[in-house]
Amino acid sequence: MERLLAPSSAWFQPRLRGADNVDPQRPALFVGNHGLYGLIDSPLFVLALYRQTGVFPRALGDRLHFQVPGWGKLLQRWGAVEGNPDNCRALMQSGQFVLVFPGGAREVAMRRDEVHRLVWKQRTGFARMAIENGYDIIPFASAGCDRTYRVLYDGQDFRQSRLGKLLLKSRRLNQVMRDGDTFMPLGRGVGPTLIPKPEPLWFQIGKPISTAPWSGRAGDREACWALRDQVSASIEHMLATLEAERSAVRSRGWRGWLLKDS
Repeated sequence: MERLLAPSSAWFQPRLRGADNVDPQRPALFVGNHGLYGLIDSPLFVLALYRQTGVFPRALGDRLHFQVPGWGKLLQRWGAVEGNPDNCRALMQSGQFVLVFPGGAREVAMRRDEVHRLVWKQRTGFARMAIENGYDIIPFASAGCDRTYRVLYDGQDFRQSRLGKLLLKSRRLNQVMRDGDTFMPLGRGVGPTLIPKPEPLWFQIGKPISTAPWSGRAGDREACWALRDQVSASIEHMLATLEAERSAVRSRGWRGWLLKDS
């Protein structure tokens, strides 16, 4: 991973703080926000986590990943599995650290007005699985990835376009695109290119949230929502803090923060 991610690490200078909130001897469920496109921040977070704690979590991925020839196999090689209750339960019962992004494909398909926002819809499955298996939840935040590209055309634009309305009339295509939710936004990075803009990429791990107060209530929707709200509040607070601190660093310009922090 270090060899493969060396260029990305040099470009974004990732930082991770809060690693002391992870007990390598106590398996837990990492829950965080997914960055734009989901390909930049996730690997760097896992690598930084492993470097500082020795923990390498098993990621739960959207089923769409595993339907793409070659790509699904690559994710499996790096320990990811399709995100469903059976796989999650098996990992937890075998005592492994697990990582999940409740926003899934919808969150990586970011809209213009969703920078550093959680888009979890009505999902509480991660809370249910944590309660069922007595797993602590470790919230974490990722800031910076959403600003590596400027979104020019997003899923909302697609849904409102003539082409989008026409394509989404197809039941099969609509099902695959989830009514336009999985439409990947079109954006640009450095200048008119697809090279991502350099951004200080910062991660923060919050204090573990015990599921003991909801023990035995995995099937209770109210309990799952209460836990979900506690987790999301922690992540949103960390995102706000990270973004405020990043703003001061970004004001120095790329050369300023890159050269000073390297």
